[in-house]
Amino acid sequence: MPTAEMLRTFVAVPLSQPLHAGLARAQRDLQRLCPVGAVRWVKTEGIHLTLFFLGETPSARVADIERVLTPVAQAAQPLQFTVGGVGAFPNLTRPNVIWVGVRDTAGTLAPLHRAVNAALASLGFQPEDRAFTPHLTLGRVNRDSGSDVVRRVGEAVGRFTLESLGEESPRQIVLFRSELRPTGAEYTALRVFPLGQG
Repeated sequence: MPTAEMLRTFVAVPLSQPLHAGLARAQRDLQRLCPVGAVRWVKTEGIHLTLFFLGETPSARVADIERVLTPVAQAAQPLQFTVGGVGAFPNLTRPNVIWVGVRDTAGTLAPLHRAVNAALASLGFQPEDRAFTPHLTLGRVNRDSGSDVVRRVGEAVGRFTLESLGEESPRQIVLFRSELRPTGAEYTALRVFPLGQG
């Protein structure tokens, strides 16, 4: 019996092209302030707002995922959020992930996140136990960076000011496949779920 193909998958909110362009400008400006080679910068055209990371998923389970997420998307309220400001996880003293902030102006993003998590948990996927903090990842500090370099990255992020990049009103969520390549991750949409059509 053939082994099921394993796919690295996640559910996310796709972003508009103008926002991707704004994120690219912010990334370039921030890159100039950080020590050379200290950060692995993501491809800005692939940035998305992650709702649930499923990890290695048998391809045969995509139909089950579609089955539980379709009614969640149909019942969802329209999304509206603003994007702006930068920070780092876990903090600016020990930055690991550099992010741009997301503010849930309509108050509908958090309920959608909870519903997606509950639906996928019903299939046995393990939800994250930390609080949902919506953000867009710009880069990750290299693990082999010394403490002085890490400190300088944190200081650069702390000095950087990013005004609002605008408001987003996405109308769908997507089940993506992530393929890790030497040039960075590449994303393919496996299923698209229109929002609020129930």
